[in-house]
Amino acid sequence: MVLRNTVKRNNLPAGLLIIAAFSSCLSAGAAEKRLRPPRPTSDFRIEKIEEVVDTQPERAIHLIGMYEAVYGTESGGDVSPESWEIIGTLRERAVKNLVDRQLLAAAEKRWDDAASLERSLSALGVSVDDSNAVSPDGAYFLAEAKEYLANNNDLAAFLTAVHARRYGALNAADAVLFLERAVKARQRRTALYFLNIADEFRASVAPELRVYAEGRDTPADMINGVATVLVDRGIKVSNGRGFNDRVLGSAFFVDAAGLLITNYHVIASEVDPSYEGYSRMYIRMGDAASPRIPAKVVGWDKTLDLALIKTEYKSSYVFSVVDSVVPKVGDRILAIGSPVGLEKTVTMGIVSATGRRLLQIGDVIQIDAAVNHGNSGGPVIDEEGRLAGIVFAGIEQFQGLNFAVPAERLAAALPGMIKGGKVKRPWLGLSLAENSGGAEIIYVAPLTPAADLHVPDGVYIKSLNGRPVETQRGGLIAALQDSLFQNRPGELVAVETSDGTRRIMQSAERPDVPLAEAAKIDSRERMAAPLFGIILQSAVGRAITPSYIIKKVVRGSIADEAGLSSQDPVLIRALRVNEDGGYALLDISVKKRLSGYFETSMQLPASLDSPDTL
Repeated sequence: MVLRNTVKRNNLPAGLLIIAAFSSCLSAGAAEKRLRPPRPTSDFRIEKIEEVVDTQPERAIHLIGMYEAVYGTESGGDVSPESWEIIGTLRERAVKNLVDRQLLAAAEKRWDDAASLERSLSALGVSVDDSNAVSPDGAYFLAEAKEYLANNNDLAAFLTAVHARRYGALNAADAVLFLERAVKARQRRTALYFLNIADEFRASVAPELRVYAEGRDTPADMINGVATVLVDRGIKVSNGRGFNDRVLGSAFFVDAAGLLITNYHVIASEVDPSYEGYSRMYIRMGDAASPRIPAKVVGWDKTLDLALIKTEYKSSYVFSVVDSVVPKVGDRILAIGSPVGLEKTVTMGIVSATGRRLLQIGDVIQIDAAVNHGNSGGPVIDEEGRLAGIVFAGIEQFQGLNFAVPAERLAAALPGMIKGGKVKRPWLGLSLAENSGGAEIIYVAPLTPAADLHVPDGVYIKSLNGRPVETQRGGLIAALQDSLFQNRPGELVAVETSDGTRRIMQSAERPDVPLAEAAKIDSRERMAAPLFGIILQSAVGRAITPSYIIKKVVRGSIADEAGLSSQDPVLIRALRVNEDGGYALLDISVKKRLSGYFETSMQLPASLDSPDTL
């Protein structure tokens, strides 16, 4: 009996014996694996850094910052000295890779890339070449400007030369070179800008160049450089009747090659992917009987309501975006455009106010020159003939008031628009409020660079990329935005806050409507701060329904205007976000402390296009 069973076992097929043995090994291996202690998550984070340190060094630096935020001594992390040694080695490797890439970009004359990498290295406090009297950034701009000049790209050449000048990289010979091209291009104000630089160096300038540059353009000359923009969107049917759907605006030439500036909202249907109808754009240089000249969109900056368009028409007058001016309240200005289609209309007024926060970034000028539907995109000129701004009209909540985008912001946005397509802006994920202490961080959006590095609420921004931002009261947030938005998305940014921490993070691409994106994933209680100016803290008492006490009300916010104040008990009932309409509604019940704690139900409206984000 025993022998019979033994014979059967020995007669098993060889394949089954192998499988049985292999299964036994697997079981042993699985059992051994289960007995091993789990790997700490810090090891996985180090692996992610190692994956990108050679291919994406900026990302590696950002991930190292995240690692330090999570496992640093202040966070109570428990990481071995060996792990910190690895992190230090990876940081050195990432920095070396950035330096190598920057040197390679300069050697290959990829000036934009070289300057971008230079800014990231500067945020890290790393200097590539300390021996140069001129900063590397300025040298790149100057080389790029001369390259544009050689390719007859006048607009890009002049704008880039201005950047080189700001970094101290423009000498006497360079100033004369650009002066000669400005005179040839018949851009008088640009010529005067470079003439003044040449005079600073006491350079020799030909008399005919000086005479032209010091001449004066009249409004009669300027109107020849202003066009009417017509966007034909076909036939629109309403209540069973069809009518022509057309958008009317103005534009002005900024380059002899046929480049014009207008407002984004005038040409939006040409580039907005959500628009599905018919759209064709033209310009017209005379009255209604003049021919329509086809035009196309080159680039656009939605956050500043600006667009660059191109046509084959060669204008006899070109506006200078180099010799622009920052107007003061009370300065006299001219607005040129096509109100309700009346071409080449010139109106006069003054600057009523500056620093109005109506767009997502920066600030705008309020003017009292008469403008109407059709003026949008036209130039605003000061008494000296310098470009002061670009009209944008038709803001629903400000009927009867007129505004203009400052010319200095056009100059900052133009290089991106010249490259074509949508201008991409950097984004850190912060909402700010300006008060006596400076620019306070009141909200950090989730899944953003600032959230990755655990930037807290309630601290103040002390410096950006090592430079304190100092400006007049009320202009601090706009100044911070201007400082950040000259960078590309993906560059490293150093942010120093009042808690004594200096964080280096990789900027992301700014969403079209940042707070709408945040509202999709964050709680309504947290969204009350950036949208409505209500900073909450939890209240002790109710166990079923969460209730809160207002910790702080942001000065000048929706909540402040509604009469809410600190220590008011509040119950949030609903937050409704209408992304298509661009607004949010907050339903609350509040017991106003200053009104004897009388309970009131109210609905607060807010625009999703907050101008206080960074």
